[in-house]
Amino acid sequence: MLITVRLTILAVMCVIGCADVMAAEGGLKEIREHAGVMAKDAEDMVMHGGMGDTKAILHHCREVTRHAQAILKLLPPADPHGKEAAVHLQEAIRQCQRVDSMGVNIDPGAPLNPATKARAAVREAARHLSVPSGSGKH
Repeated sequence: MLITVRLTILAVMCVIGCADVMAAEGGLKEIREHAGVMAKDAEDMVMHGGMGDTKAILHHCREVTRHAQAILKLLPPADPHGKEAAVHLQEAIRQCQRVDSMGVNIDPGAPLNPATKARAAVREAARHLSVPSGSGKH
């Protein structure tokens, strides 16, 4: 009887532990998916800046912000790489907010500086999240 109880407790603990591992892996997969798409948007944002397409810069900058915010919500608070990535994600959001505040009817070169800074922050965040910069499907 005692052995059965211990085995039952062990089985329950294993199921709970496996569920935690699976949840962590699912969260990591989702973080990496967001990071890959965010990196692609950051590259496209600067590319369109070089072509003078202000509307496209704003679109990609808003997408970078959306993905960065989603990653921030998914990052485990105790993970040191997550903490380091969070600093860079917040910087990317801050720079994209600068671009967004400029609006559409401006000189196309004006948002290029903050867009480039946002891209650099995204690249650094991606490095901490172990995602190759510029990867991902759009």
